[in-house]
Amino acid sequence: MQNGSTLSTTMESGYLHSEEFDDDGRIKRTGSWTNATAHIITAVIGSGVLSLAWCFAQLGWLAGSITIVLFSVITLYTSLLLTECYRDPVTGARNYTYMDAVKSNLGTLQHKFCSVAQCGVLIGITIGYTTTTAMSMAAVKRSNCFHKYGHEAACHVPNNPFMVIFAIIQILLSQVPNFHKLTPLSVIAAIMSFSYSFIGIGLSVSKIIGEGIGKTTLTGIPIGKDFTAMEKMWKTLSALGDFAFSYSFCFVLIEIQDTLKSSPPENKQMKKATAIGISTSIVFYMMCGMLGYAAFGNEAPGNFLTGFGFYDPFWLVDLANICIVVHLLGAYQVLAQPIYGYVESWSKEKWPQNKLISKEFSLWGYDINMLRFVWRTSYVIVMTIIAMIFPFFNDFVGLLGACTFWPLSVYFPLEMYISRAKIRKYSFTWIWMQIVSLVCFIVSLVAAIGSTRGLIISVQLFKPFQSES
Repeated sequence: MQNGSTLSTTMESGYLHSEEFDDDGRIKRTGSWTNATAHIITAVIGSGVLSLAWCFAQLGWLAGSITIVLFSVITLYTSLLLTECYRDPVTGARNYTYMDAVKSNLGTLQHKFCSVAQCGVLIGITIGYTTTTAMSMAAVKRSNCFHKYGHEAACHVPNNPFMVIFAIIQILLSQVPNFHKLTPLSVIAAIMSFSYSFIGIGLSVSKIIGEGIGKTTLTGIPIGKDFTAMEKMWKTLSALGDFAFSYSFCFVLIEIQDTLKSSPPENKQMKKATAIGISTSIVFYMMCGMLGYAAFGNEAPGNFLTGFGFYDPFWLVDLANICIVVHLLGAYQVLAQPIYGYVESWSKEKWPQNKLISKEFSLWGYDINMLRFVWRTSYVIVMTIIAMIFPFFNDFVGLLGACTFWPLSVYFPLEMYISRAKIRKYSFTWIWMQIVSLVCFIVSLVAAIGSTRGLIISVQLFKPFQSES
């Protein structure tokens, strides 16, 4: 590539100073573990937290508590191993993306499998975030309607106009070129995730104090005339998928790690950020799930803020939903960056001489790249249209979690670490890792089956482009 040789020559001439560029010729990274923690919290504490009370209602106190702890421990374990895979095991060169790490540690075949898995789940999450944000926007309007006309009023609001508004904002935000420029947005998004989580917790506590603990059981919704054993099984499987989705962030961990400055070593900084980020999520998830279940009991809604488990104080419910909207505006960008970057990097390698692909144009003081503008705008539009066709929250979230958790959060991190650390086959450590991987695969598989069944039922009852909250 001509650009690469030019860069190399320029570096040899001393034009690129170490104060401005890293040793590979890229702009010097300035991120710290605090920035990485904000990115992680933005990615982890997302819309999945809103369904945790519903998950507890399906599983009950015992299985719900055990499940959330196990998912937390496994995610922390595999994430810490993944931080060690940031640099190439032979050359020590940086892996800029999750897929780069898989390729350098496991080879081309595994890289292709990872590409399909990562792109698929990122596409799914951006669709899910579009749906969830529209529901939260609609919930603000409904909340005011209920406050004005009473809790029994219809107050139905179409979601599609809000999806369009969300898409327009995302088209503008998507022009932020990379992860390095997203830190302010991530910090704001992380603050918002804390805010609506705290509000949800506060409203749950208030409901418990005012009305007492809802009807809860050790094993969740009991089997009876109106709730068969088969229905119980399907709901339980879907809840497992929701739990898995709540911890899906490993597939952007390497991209986040690539924002960290080289000293102290990136893996040490990332381990600290990962430990703090996931530990924080455990606390919030346990509080939201358990307090939400205690407040609503077995009648917990699928989304305890947009499902109107709470009506009053209406302004606080409005504030919580506004926080969700702002958070997901940032989270969408954090999770879309890998797929944006993948297509753009491939295009620049394929057509390095094409100025529409490589050249930056200045417009009103902003740098505009035609490939970035056209590709990212098209992506947001297509994802929004799909969200309008399939606006389902719980089953969609469960399916995403099920499809994501095993391959991207367990299998690849474990296999990369085994390869990198040269762990001997059939040793105790190797056997332990394979057991963890197998168990997580089974959980992901049955959760995917449960969520798919729920999604099929929802599709049969739904008319496209006519979504209402």
